[in-house]
Amino acid sequence: MLYRNLKNFRKKRGLSQEQLSKNAEITYTTLTKIESGRNTNPTLKTIVKIADALEISLDKLIGRRS
Repeated sequence: MLYRNLKNFRKKRGLSQEQLSKNAEITYTTLTKIESGRNTNPTLKTIVKIADALEISLDKLIGRRS
């Protein structure tokens, strides 16, 4: 779920993977592995950085419903 949401939110913001990785201060490789589903267990710190860079809540990024 995370990888699908990540890709969708990134595209909605009009960001490339490279731009988002720089904005989130994570490596491009880390981002592409998460977005492709190859890394299914990223650290909380990494997920928070991505959510912050996308300007969305962590709950929204991981697909958690209220």
